[in-house]
Amino acid sequence: MPDPIWIKHAKTFIGLAEGPGAADNPKVVDFYRRAGHPEIKHDEVPWCAAFVGAILADKGLKTTGTLWALDYAKYGTKLDKPAVGAIATKKRNGGGHVFFVVGWDATHVWGLGGNQGDKVCIVSYPRSVVYSYNWPPGSVQPDFKDQGLKAAKSSGPISEA
Repeated sequence: MPDPIWIKHAKTFIGLAEGPGAADNPKVVDFYRRAGHPEIKHDEVPWCAAFVGAILADKGLKTTGTLWALDYAKYGTKLDKPAVGAIATKKRNGGGHVFFVVGWDATHVWGLGGNQGDKVCIVSYPRSVVYSYNWPPGSVQPDFKDQGLKAAKSSGPISEA
């Protein structure tokens, strides 16, 4: 099964990073506007949910309307396992993190997300830390056979704050 349209779109942003120091990257700040939060003007505000919301909105899909990552745990159709295109959440100190699933194996899931090391990238997470997998409402149900990306390189620990 080919990648869902929102995953194809999200991949076009891989490598996009926050502005250095006090500078803001206008493309990152624009994620907030596209996710329904034009009041946010700086990219140091956690933006993982803004990235997910902007990508979904760009493709005409419903979003949670919030910037709280864990709200995606109550979104769409709950899945009991990963699927390419699923929206995954995980808990972390101070809140949560949300990303798109682009692959998995028996022990890890690869997540394409924003604000992962202050940029859009693919990161490997232990499956044991994933809090939820959800599927966007109004979209074709996932193909659980396609594991998508089977391997990814990580540069080490990644900040999601």
